[in-house]
Amino acid sequence: MRRSRKPAAGRSQARPARNSDHGPQAALASARSLGSLMKMAEAEDLGARVSGSLLAGDVAGAYLLLAPTLAARTPFPVLQRIGETIGAGPLPEVDSFVDRIASEETMGGWVVIGGALQAQLDRDLSGALARCRTYTIAADVWYGADILGERVPGPALLVDFEATLKRLAPWRIDDNRWVRRSVGVAVHFWAKRAHGARELTDRAHSLLDFLEPMFGERETDAIKGIGWGIKTIGQYYPETTTDWLVGQVAVRRRPHRALVLRKSVTYLSEEQRSRVMGDG
Repeated sequence: MRRSRKPAAGRSQARPARNSDHGPQAALASARSLGSLMKMAEAEDLGARVSGSLLAGDVAGAYLLLAPTLAARTPFPVLQRIGETIGAGPLPEVDSFVDRIASEETMGGWVVIGGALQAQLDRDLSGALARCRTYTIAADVWYGADILGERVPGPALLVDFEATLKRLAPWRIDDNRWVRRSVGVAVHFWAKRAHGARELTDRAHSLLDFLEPMFGERETDAIKGIGWGIKTIGQYYPETTTDWLVGQVAVRRRPHRALVLRKSVTYLSEEQRSRVMGDG
């Protein structure tokens, strides 16, 4: 009778093929996805409970429900979902509560406020933008301007492009540097969502023209937002941005800070940068 052969020393036996659908990495990804869904469901539930307190006229009770979440290290998407859920409620009650959140000046609070105002854009665009400006000034810090800029005026450009430009026009010369910064942040958000779509090239050019009066901005905090907006348009619409920058720098020789130009050309090729600088 033949004996079964043992594997030679040093050789490993063949391993069964991994099933990519059921391996540990897939299981971990599935668990994370489920965890995210559960967090969002919990966020919506908390937002609904806060809204219930607001409808009952209990602003203090509503804030007590929200406060632990603001004090914890809560992810921004969860905070935004809470804000969106709250923002779907009646404007007077929501606006009163948003004032209460703003009074605490927490980073997470600005995200909730941004989500709440974003939820109002389709029914009160002008009012939501005006309130966003008020809270941007109240925050008085770069992350407040950026959080609100990406959640209110940025999405507003997607809701109603022309109407939003009209309402943002005075922000370009606002006395407050954070309000001016948020204009660039809004343009950055729009460019990310446009993602280089060819049919939106004209709008990308319109936004660059909209930023033209701000190209000579002198305040560093505002410049960073403006340059961010131009930079992101340049990432997705490089030729349009190059031609526009050539007009500002090489043709019109418009006075500007080096910082705004340095940020603006971040994603341009060497050849495109040379054209902007007048070397090509």
